[in-house]
Amino acid sequence: MATMQKIDRFLKLMNDHGASDFHLTVGRPPMLRASGSMETIRYRTLSEADFVEMMRPITPQRLWDEWTSGGDADFSYEVPGAARYRVNIFRQQRGAGAVFRVIPTKIMTIEQLGLPDQIRRVAQMKSGLVLVTGPTGSGKSTTLAAIIDMINETRSLHIITIEDPIEFVHPNKKCLIHQREIGSHAKSFAEALKAAGREDPDLILVGEMRDLETIQMALSAAERGTLVFGTLHTNNAAKTMDRIISVFPASEQEGVRAVLGETIRAVVAQQLLPKSGGGRIAALEILFASPAIGNMIREGKTGQITSAIQTGMKEGMVDMDTSIRRRTTRRRSPAAPPTTRRSTRSSSRTCWRTRPGRSPGQFLLPNTPPSTDPRMPPRPPGTSCSPCS
Repeated sequence: MATMQKIDRFLKLMNDHGASDFHLTVGRPPMLRASGSMETIRYRTLSEADFVEMMRPITPQRLWDEWTSGGDADFSYEVPGAARYRVNIFRQQRGAGAVFRVIPTKIMTIEQLGLPDQIRRVAQMKSGLVLVTGPTGSGKSTTLAAIIDMINETRSLHIITIEDPIEFVHPNKKCLIHQREIGSHAKSFAEALKAAGREDPDLILVGEMRDLETIQMALSAAERGTLVFGTLHTNNAAKTMDRIISVFPASEQEGVRAVLGETIRAVVAQQLLPKSGGGRIAALEILFASPAIGNMIREGKTGQITSAIQTGMKEGMVDMDTSIRRRTTRRRSPAAPPTTRRSTRSSSRTCWRTRPGRSPGQFLLPNTPPSTDPRMPPRPPGTSCSPCS
């Protein structure tokens, strides 16, 4: 049986609250990001010794040394029976810090995510470049995992994913899937992409198109007829084209525009909006390639792409403003009856009682001894809390 680490109870608290991120920072108490907002856990201010005690046991030695010498490192961590997490450990002005991003163990389907039917068309594509874009934390990986899962259910392909770190773990269903992690299985995205060209792929997923060499090799793979999925931190389709082209030197940009105009198949740009009942929902801009859009890219008229999307609704395209308006209209519709969300939490092993002196946005860590927080009032004699006892 795996030993429970000290950090695990914070991560289980994170899961119980439905938070997307957990922050550890020397000099202040731990914090969660829930429904897009930062919220403080009621716990003592962390010291450097606290940080080392929590993080050292779960960080691979090689990456701990990398963090010590270089100032940051990435890895994945799993709490059995709870979830997997993408972890970034770093140093900053006040000391050490770490951020845990939850990676659900269950891959959600396109239907479960509430994604539009047009996304199914992406799963049917056979070649070219497909980009899923959006800010950090907008659900790009979740959307891509749902698309890959649909392909895995319906087609017989060889899929290679290149990630840093591996997030969703895909079982082999109809597809043969090889998942490679930067650092553990390859030195860089560019080297892994170069090797993938010799590994008979039908589909290559590039977790992050960060630099010129990675983007160049992804375009080359798409030009050879491989289906390439990638992500970028851009907000819409037009900015996505500009971002790819601007990475290259001016002398090469004309050629890049020609290749991009020929190979692009779809762009899905997404951002998360708050839901009236809590949680968040995705608004998507969707572009499907057409001869007209290809010509705009080749001729450097990317500023016209948004207009082309607006006039391409019959082909399933939708621009971001329209998508946001649709989602906003749904949020303003009559609210559903209150759910039993709080009572569901109380049935878990996590204590969610409100105590005197609790500040807004603060949560109590389960089984925290009163000595760790002198502000916490003692439990009245003869009383008990079944979830925590």
